[in-house]
Amino acid sequence: MNEFDADAPAPHPGLFPAPEEGERVTVMLAAFEGWNDAGEAASEAIRAIKRQFGAQKVGAIDADDYYDFQFTRPTVRRSGSGRRRIRWPSTRVSTARLEGYPINLVFVQGTEPSYRWRGFTEDLMEYVEDLDVDYLIVVGALLADVPHSRPIPVTATSEAGDLRERLNLEASQYEGPTGIVGVFADAADHHGIPTVSLWAAVPHYVAQAPSPKAQLALMHRIEELIQVPLETNELAEDAEAWERGVNELATEDPEIAAYIQQLEEAKDTADLPEATGESIAREFERYLKRRGKDGGASN
Repeated sequence: MNEFDADAPAPHPGLFPAPEEGERVTVMLAAFEGWNDAGEAASEAIRAIKRQFGAQKVGAIDADDYYDFQFTRPTVRRSGSGRRRIRWPSTRVSTARLEGYPINLVFVQGTEPSYRWRGFTEDLMEYVEDLDVDYLIVVGALLADVPHSRPIPVTATSEAGDLRERLNLEASQYEGPTGIVGVFADAADHHGIPTVSLWAAVPHYVAQAPSPKAQLALMHRIEELIQVPLETNELAEDAEAWERGVNELATEDPEIAAYIQQLEEAKDTADLPEATGESIAREFERYLKRRGKDGGASN
């Protein structure tokens, strides 16, 4: 894995300025299955990053206090020895120290609670304080009128003025029902924790999990924020296969095919101003990162 170089210019501004020598920054990544997680893209993105860095569990929030088990039911699993176990819904907290980078990651992953959201959020904030979290990234996915055949849009917003200025973000203008992701982000903001909200737009006509293309888009955006390369080659292949599969299904239904074409035309028109600018530059920079991480081209 490449060593962190505090003096090297970043192709896109990261979540935080380069820390002083010897200092480390702690970033929390949070995603919740359920209403906030179309196609399970957000929770799968966090799960993949946890696996890559070998995150270790450091705590959990008691399921009995916050879940309706008739709605979010426990599941039966068999262990490697064949022993039957009940797996209860929960929210788990894990940590990873990224060697070669001045970053510690904290992962919060679970299922959106059924009730007592304010108490649940207070429990999460205790972990934020105990683990000395400096920044929070909350990750979600929503169903939208977007074509599967184009890059998945990821919206990034923040209520922290310094983050908006450094990352060229805007404050969210959304008004309406929210989920635990929004509640947690609001609580962190009130506690002075700079927070970025990432939302991937999942094509509503292929809403079922998995959604590897949306997961990949979220991981690319997280990669840019934390300025650490993520392993996405296998996922990129899954995303290509997923897109081919949807293409094949669409050809069997003329109405769906016509609808997708309308979405594509609307998306292409909206993207025209940046088609030869920032979006292409961003993809090229990702390509260079992949080459650098894989050792470069052979001579």
